[in-house]
This record gives sequence, C-alpha cells and structure tokens, in this order.
Amino acid sequence: MSQQEQFDVIVIGGGPGGYPAAIAAAQAGASVALIEKEHLGGVCLNWGCIPTKTLIANANVITKLKHAKDFGITVDNFSFDFGTMTKRKDAVVGKLRDGLGMLIAANKISLFRGYGQFLSAQEIKISGDDNAIITGKKIIIATGSRPKEMAAFPFDHKQVLSSDSILDLKKLPKSLVIIGGGVIGCEFASLYSRLDVDVTILEALPTIISMEAANIVSELTKHLSKSGIKIQTNVMVEGIDRHKKGISVRLAKDKAVEAEIALVAVGRALNTSGIGLEKAGVVVETNGVIPTNDKMETNVPGIYAIGDITGQWLLAHVASHQGLVAASNATGTPRVMHYDAVPSVIFTTPEIGTVGMSLEKALEKGYQATVSAFPFQALGKSQAILSTEGYAQLVVDKPTGQILGAQVIGHEAATLIAEMTVAIANELTVDCIVETIHAHPTIAEVWLEAAMMANDSPLHLPPVTRKNPHAS
Repeated sequence: MSQQEQFDVIVIGGGPGGYPAAIAAAQAGASVALIEKEHLGGVCLNWGCIPTKTLIANANVITKLKHAKDFGITVDNFSFDFGTMTKRKDAVVGKLRDGLGMLIAANKISLFRGYGQFLSAQEIKISGDDNAIITGKKIIIATGSRPKEMAAFPFDHKQVLSSDSILDLKKLPKSLVIIGGGVIGCEFASLYSRLDVDVTILEALPTIISMEAANIVSELTKHLSKSGIKIQTNVMVEGIDRHKKGISVRLAKDKAVEAEIALVAVGRALNTSGIGLEKAGVVVETNGVIPTNDKMETNVPGIYAIGDITGQWLLAHVASHQGLVAASNATGTPRVMHYDAVPSVIFTTPEIGTVGMSLEKALEKGYQATVSAFPFQALGKSQAILSTEGYAQLVVDKPTGQILGAQVIGHEAATLIAEMTVAIANELTVDCIVETIHAHPTIAEVWLEAAMMANDSPLHLPPVTRKNPHAS
C-alpha cells in the first residue's frame, strides 16, 4: 500500500501512552493517525500489566484454596493446570486488545500497522504491513521501552528469559532464579513461588525494591522469605552457563546458583534509537531519554514525547496521563503535567501501594515530618477476611498536618492507595481524613485510623502517651 496523507496529529506507538493520546486528540476534533508496529496496547496490555495480573489472579485463588480450612471449608486434593491458566491469560489479553481496536475505529483514528521513522520534523515514514509516508502538524512520540539485555548473559528465550518471554511459558519450571530484585523481579518471584516453583532472587543492591521506604522494604522481604523465596542481596552476576537440564548463574567469589531457568529483570531499555529523531532535530540524552517541558513538548515545537522515553516514571498510568496532557496541548488547550502525586503499586504478596514522599525523603527535603502507621490486624474487616498482614502509614508535615506521602503493604494495597493519591494531589491534611466518614467495616478505614494516630488520638489502638499540661 502506498499513501501520502496529512493529519493534525500523528502518534507513534499504540501503548498505554499512545492510544489515550490518539483518542483524546480525536475527541478534541483533530484528524489523527496512530502508528503501531506490533499489538495495540503496547507492553502493558500484551506483555506486562494485564497478562501478569491475570496470572496473579489465578495464584490468588490457589492461595485461598490452600487456606480454605481457615474459613471452615474443606477442599480435598485440588490441583491446577498451568497450561489452562496461560490460555485464560491469552484470552483476557485478546479480548481487551479487540476492544481497543474497536475504540480506535469508533474515534475515527487512522491506524497504520508498521514501524514509524521521522524523515523530517513533520514527516513520518511507515514500514510494515502498511507502507506510507504521512505528515502531521503535531507529532507525539510514544515508543516505550523493552527489557534490558545484559551482554554477559543475553536472552535466548528458552533458558534465559526476559519479562516478555517468560509469559510465553506453557509449562512451569521446577526452579527459577531471578536476576534483579526490583518491581518486576519481585512480582514474578511472588507469582511463581505461589505456583510451587522454587524461586531465588539475586539483587546487586543492598535491598530489593530499593526505591521504596525502608520499613516497607523490610516488611516485604520478611513476607517473601517466609513464603520460601530465597533472597540474596549485594551479589554480582558474572554470567550464566547453560546445560541440558538447566542453568548455572555464576556469582563473584566462585559462587553459583543452580536453576532450571533464569529471568533477567534488570531494568528497561528505551526505544528512542532508530526512529530518525536526528532528522527531526529532537534532542536525545545519552541514556536514551527525550527531555520534555511540563507540556510534554520536546525541544522541537510541535513534537511531544510521552511514556517511558521521557525518563520520569516507567509506569503505564503515568504514560496515559502524559498522553492526555500532550494531546491537549497538541490540539490547542494548554495543560501541564504534575508528578507530585504519582501512585506506584507492586503486585507482590502482600501488595504494596505508595504515593508521595517516604519519611526519609521528606526529612531530606527539610520537612518536620513524622510517620503514623496503623496495622491491618486491628481492623475488623481484615480479621473477617483473614488478611491481617501489613499496615498503612502516613508521612505528615507536623507543623501543618499536610499529608506528604503514604505507603501501604497488605491486602488490596494497590486499590487503597487511590484515596491518598487524591489527598496528596489536593494538598489535604490529616484533619481532612479524620473529618471524612469512612464506611465500616472496610479496609479503607486504615487511613482514618492512621490519620487519627497522626493527631495523637488513636481509636482502635491504646492511647499515645503524652504529657497532660493541666495535670497537677
């Protein structure tokens, strides 16, 4: 096919940043072209968020069945079929992908299947199923990232897997070693451990998920270790030797870890090379990041960048919001991007949700910060559902009462963090939470209790000891 068309907005990449940008621009009245070389939905829908959380949902059912006796329910000799679980995963992805295709069509967006490359600041060449040269008044780059590969132990996608190719497994390994104890590594460790796989995490830094608050890291480490996951920190992987029956991960000081397969989860590589950015005059930093202003605009007027390639937060929901901001500016309505209240969730067991500053970061920035925590074991709903592990905590500026950050580890933490995201985005104080009626019995009451703790007036824990100024 050979075409030459002109559009108001061209979006390169149909992932969680690109397709919302295309839809928002189309709904603003612009003519929009969306270029995607693989599947709509990008990594998140096809190799990340959705397939992994589908498998995690299966694992959650298995965990419930294993503890059925605690609820007075007898389930004898249950089993699970991993092959069937993967088929359900693929079906969920396929259904959502089809729905996304219908959304693109319903918004009258022109979809081009192929690889997009700049020929100039307004001209894009498409190569693939569709071959075309198109021009756009405004262009939004949303090319995302891919699993980072290490030269010392490259992927073969059979014994040494990426976070993409591990999702192609149809049969469970007996043992798995994960190189990298970040979010991706810990999520897969938690998943496969609950599917009865022997899991080892190898992390070069002193702790796993090192970007999180210290006490949250400690709590997760405790739970993962208790579940049987072996965690080694401060270790350097030098190479991986492949054998017929498995692999041997070589560490410093002549040590090694044996397993059936390895997952390499050491970060992401940005997809900014090979797309002709130099022909458009777009500045790219040495690490592959495309700098933008708060309107998501690059150094070239009319060219925007969103998602992982901006080097801000490698999170699908951040990419989506950036996409909406870029589309708004590209279609004539000024809008700016804020990063003060970005929620981050980790789907381990237990789940983790965080937003805003940790106590350590708040103190570093000069706030007179304190932390107030409330355990789930003191909540009625948590006891009723037998999910009492973990706690929620608020980081508070003591002089003003403003909520600076929040962290929660436990059941449904990923959902619970939404309330504190709204609170921090709107600069609310703990009094705002205390004066808000929370439904009972719910696990969301944990925020009310933590806020009351911050005011030295706990309701469902013993009183905070403090001096009474009126005592004789």
